[in-house]
Amino acid sequence: MIIANPIYDVVFKRLMENEKVAKFFIATLLDKEVISVETRPQVFTYDDELIGLRVFRLDFMAIIQTKHGHQKILIEIQKAKNEIDLMRFRNYLAEQYKKEDNIEEQETILPITTIYILGFKLPEIKTACLQVERYYKDLLKKEIIEVKSEFIEKLTHDAFVVQVERIKGNVKTRLDKLLSFFEQKYFIDDTGVVKEYNFEPTDEITKLMRDILHHSGVDPVSKKEIEQEREAWRSVDALFAKERKSFKKALDEKDKALDEKDKALDEKDKIIEELLKKLKEGDSS
Repeated sequence: MIIANPIYDVVFKRLMENEKVAKFFIATLLDKEVISVETRPQVFTYDDELIGLRVFRLDFMAIIQTKHGHQKILIEIQKAKNEIDLMRFRNYLAEQYKKEDNIEEQETILPITTIYILGFKLPEIKTACLQVERYYKDLLKKEIIEVKSEFIEKLTHDAFVVQVERIKGNVKTRLDKLLSFFEQKYFIDDTGVVKEYNFEPTDEITKLMRDILHHSGVDPVSKKEIEQEREAWRSVDALFAKERKSFKKALDEKDKALDEKDKALDEKDKIIEELLKKLKEGDSS
């Protein structure tokens, strides 16, 4: 079946605005039971230097089941097409730490969990799905502390990273089924907009995901929105390709200058060594 590529913001937005899908997505990655989710979509706009491209991100307030009971957390999901999004992630996360949430008419601070969906590979990390988890350690006794502190939980956070370029078609586990929709293969052309999805869903939620993505892949309005986003990203890629080329040229020139400087220092050392040798020979005579 034809489905749209969920790495595009307009497709991902439509997918995650479905409450059942959002609960499945969050619960599967966190490997926690999600009692409820409240969707709070936001749109972040790049600075003018990045041609004003609008990039979608999602916030959820979720109630999850832990071994200590129910816990309310803020789930932040962001997508990145390339490494330039690093500062956007940092800046937005800083803003999130400043905010208070209104829970039952009271201002409170929620713990944060971040999910990053990357459209590029981290060269050091070979897995398609990574969890960065915190733990408490008693440095005096060299023991792991099992209890959690509300104060510490609100100052630090767990993170999950999905590398879509490393996803390989497996549907053995619940996580496999989720990731299979993001696999960057089997596209029907070189645009990377729609692809063949060859797995048959075996449960209600993955069938729902496939149907949403199928509609986005064949609906003319959706396809036009995806193409507009694709063209915007092509402009950004072209802009940064030029900047990366200039940056590489500057680095090459700097390396060349350093090499010449090192060569000159080596020549200077040789001259000094020769002078010292002659002085030593003169003293001996």
